[in-house]
Amino acid sequence: MMDSAMNQDPADAWDSTMFLYRSALKKVNTKIEILRDEFSSLHKYNPIEHVTSRIKSPESIVKKLRHYGREINIENMVECVKDIAGLRVICSFTTDIYTIASMLEAQTDVKILGIKDYIRNPKPNGYRSYHMLISIPIFTSDNVVDVKVEIQIRTIAMDFWASLEHKIHYKFEGNAPDYMWEQLKECADIVWELDSRMLSLNQKILQAEVPDRSRETAATVETDVIKLAVPDNSGETA
Repeated sequence: MMDSAMNQDPADAWDSTMFLYRSALKKVNTKIEILRDEFSSLHKYNPIEHVTSRIKSPESIVKKLRHYGREINIENMVECVKDIAGLRVICSFTTDIYTIASMLEAQTDVKILGIKDYIRNPKPNGYRSYHMLISIPIFTSDNVVDVKVEIQIRTIAMDFWASLEHKIHYKFEGNAPDYMWEQLKECADIVWELDSRMLSLNQKILQAEVPDRSRETAATVETDVIKLAVPDNSGETA
């Protein structure tokens, strides 16, 4: 992958490689936006609350390569660092997570390289999210390159928890007091309970039978519009 970049001057190789990762993010973002528009337009329901994306910083890439004990170069970066291009999809409910994941998996130009389901199998600290490592083809003027993108799909509550976990981890460089980790784990359990209850309530709302008052409402609105357009002057004096 990205063989042509490996043979370039280091600065040019870096620029070429980052261009490919940025292009891959744009392509996946477009896929998500199309799904979002489809749901909103055709199904009158949007399971995607919002989407964020980022390219890993050079400092973070170097730190990971050192952690892996690998030499700092473009080849090792592409081979070892799987999440250089990252995209996060935030959903309302846990069922939405699997809906979005299955739709992405079904797209013919998406190759699934790995799945980590931390929702069904949360990390010991309580972290929950659905991770997909994919590759997609990027068509340049003279080549086609498969580029890796990591996609994380989670609920709003899971994302809130993960943001706090990230803050604690980097504030204390992994050495936070035990009571913080214990409280964070308790929060993870609360988040899971909240997600479960919200999903259950949403399902009950969808299943509930509600009288159709659309005609009555439409008639009321029409009457009120007429009142606005034709004021009642019966009480005015000559």
